[in-house]
Amino acid sequence: MPASTRLLAAAVTAAACLGAQAVPAAAAEPVVSRGVRIPEFYTPPATLPAQNGALVRSEPLPLALSLPGLDGPLPGRATRLMYRSTDAAGRPVAVTGAYLEPAAAWRSGGPRPLVAVAPGTMGQGDQCAASLGLQHPLRITARTVSVGYENLAVYRLLARGIAVVITDYGGLGTTDRLHTYVNRVDEAHAVLDAVRAARSLRGASVTAASPVGLFGYSQGGGATAAAAELQPSYAPDVTLAGTYSGAPPADLAAVTEAIDGSDLAGALGWSVNGFLQSEPALGEVAERHLNTAGKAALADLSTMCVGDALLAYNSARSTAWTTDGRTIGEVVRDEPALRAFLEEQRIGTMKPSGPVRVATGVNDDLVPHDQSRELAVAWCAKGADVTYKPVVLPDLGRSLINHFTPLLADQGGAISWLTDRLRGEPAPSACAALPSQP
Repeated sequence: MPASTRLLAAAVTAAACLGAQAVPAAAAEPVVSRGVRIPEFYTPPATLPAQNGALVRSEPLPLALSLPGLDGPLPGRATRLMYRSTDAAGRPVAVTGAYLEPAAAWRSGGPRPLVAVAPGTMGQGDQCAASLGLQHPLRITARTVSVGYENLAVYRLLARGIAVVITDYGGLGTTDRLHTYVNRVDEAHAVLDAVRAARSLRGASVTAASPVGLFGYSQGGGATAAAAELQPSYAPDVTLAGTYSGAPPADLAAVTEAIDGSDLAGALGWSVNGFLQSEPALGEVAERHLNTAGKAALADLSTMCVGDALLAYNSARSTAWTTDGRTIGEVVRDEPALRAFLEEQRIGTMKPSGPVRVATGVNDDLVPHDQSRELAVAWCAKGADVTYKPVVLPDLGRSLINHFTPLLADQGGAISWLTDRLRGEPAPSACAALPSQP
């Protein structure tokens, strides 16, 4: 499907009911998103397997950053995956991702562990998928800019002999629907089912006996936090040795207020698009409150990656998108259906499975530090084993930098903490000291 056709379809849908529903690809036509042709692999079949986590298909995935080694490519071999998951409404969905078999040996005894990496914000266009980022870590064209920034964490884990599976989440990459951005249930299911898919992949060294860890920052931190909460009910076969949740957007109402007018204001459009994909009944509310400019922005953002949004919507304010000049946050506060939907997305209402490490930059004003810390406090109150790490860095005065810098500054510590959990070392809870920490 040409990019212009897909964008027009999204715009028409937005104008009608703001459902932001992606248009299924025609069987004979390639899907093209902002000038990037999406491989046919990413178009789901008409029917899916019955079991969550079951593989739909797989194929070798060429890594852009790879070196020849005596026993195979370094840092390892990659396989592109499509597997079955379930969305928040209980519907079967196809999800893509990648499994990476490390060339390095696991030297800490026992079976090789597996870490499921939940990517941070990539965007909403299919060309933004993290699995495509492993193949094309930097893609710059006339119409899109995508960066596979999660590759650094993936390669650091591989260097320790840890196998990695990375999910693209529902609707990101797969061409049949729109990415349900920051939907906690959809993302948690996609993360947990990625573990199941990796275990069933022929030739993978991980098995059901392999220790499992979760790793994610920002959108990924919310996904891993939600996965740790939902694991006992959704995936009791996936025992978690440890979960790293960096800068988790646990309270979407607070995050909605914070990102409005920020460097990454485009994420507000992805959020609204995702809400409407998850709950089409909210389309009537959106139709009443969004003006022509708002509807056009949502349609435009539905095919964008982070780089595109930084260039096109940096510092955009949602007051320009609404019929009465109120912010999206104010609309949410005044609309019971929207308030209820966002409250359902709150993370911290359930005890997470296994030890968790919550890290957040104290100057993060994109995913506000306070709401991430409150997640750790809420988990402690439920008896969870929580390590809380406030990342203290200078206030650099720009929201995206204050949000992104802690990812890099704390990544080594996060990987070391998770590696210790995969080795079976206990994680003493820091809950007793948490209320007094900044």
